[in-house]
Amino acid sequence: MEPFGDVMYANPSGSHKFAREARRAIDEARDVVAAAIGCRPGEVVFTSGGTEGANSAVLGAVRRSGGRAVCTATEHHAVLHCVEHVNGVVVPVTPEGPVHPDVVREQLAQTDNVSVVSVMAVNNETGAINNMELVSHAVRGRAENAILHTDAVQAACWIDLRTVWPHVDVLTLSAHKFGGPKGMGVMVVREGVNLEPLILGGGQERDRRSGTHNVAGIVGTATALRITDETREHEVERVRALRNRLLNELTRNIDCAVATLPDGEGSVGTAHVCLGGLESESLLYLLDSAGVCVSAASACASGAMEPSHVLAAMGVPKARINGSLRFSFGHTTTDDDISQAVAATVAAAQRLMAVKS
Repeated sequence: MEPFGDVMYANPSGSHKFAREARRAIDEARDVVAAAIGCRPGEVVFTSGGTEGANSAVLGAVRRSGGRAVCTATEHHAVLHCVEHVNGVVVPVTPEGPVHPDVVREQLAQTDNVSVVSVMAVNNETGAINNMELVSHAVRGRAENAILHTDAVQAACWIDLRTVWPHVDVLTLSAHKFGGPKGMGVMVVREGVNLEPLILGGGQERDRRSGTHNVAGIVGTATALRITDETREHEVERVRALRNRLLNELTRNIDCAVATLPDGEGSVGTAHVCLGGLESESLLYLLDSAGVCVSAASACASGAMEPSHVLAAMGVPKARINGSLRFSFGHTTTDDDISQAVAATVAAAQRLMAVKS
């Protein structure tokens, strides 16, 4: 990224040779991203992140056709708030986390003029995985003209995006989730799908997203996604062992600890547990003091401690929701990190349970 923030600083929309160099870097980055996703380079749109992409997909579809928006109850707020804003329909999910395709099918049969359906590939809190192939069949069977969008922000590190893209019309990513720069994202829009642009201006990205390109950010995004794609298979197996160890040791050593997802289910990048009867806020404070950084819900939400809408939609009892913890894993996570996390969480739980008794 460094040269494009310093010596190669030209605006790629210009016509002189320095601008052409910057534009060539963007074109090459677009090719790299397309190869990692399995789409065409011309279908790749660079954005400021997952939120912009989700907003563009939902609001862009509704504003283009004037129809209804549909999403699941466990979507990230970048989708959920957009659907609610346009008086859309929210579909319930199963207690295990994913949406059942039959429920999608039934809801669409009851809803007229659906313009967009949004179902996330991997949940950002629990790691629950939706079967996008079956969801796609449900949507095509009941709302064949609807655009199917998937928020794949949490999927890039753990799922081959080439297995997701064939089933959807719009796919959105956030670069910082796979080691790229914050403030960058990707929106893949299938050829022939038209969305009303969220950002108007100079007509960049084929009029789909105006604004001067962040060349350094685009180069960093493409590089990070390429490396993620090349190392994914090995990392998934390595991290799976770490995740399983953490969950096994927490549920074995803390009486009130319950894994949120069924054994072996969900993305290996997330371990979600609920400590029934304890308070997340107190647990987070003690864990932070011990050098263990976790969260109670989405790290993208505001700092206010609010009950998780994801767990509520899954039907998790309130006493367990209040003690929820989300542990995230990545390429830097080690066995020693797991040992430290387990020891600190067990100690924190024992301390809080002793105070309650």
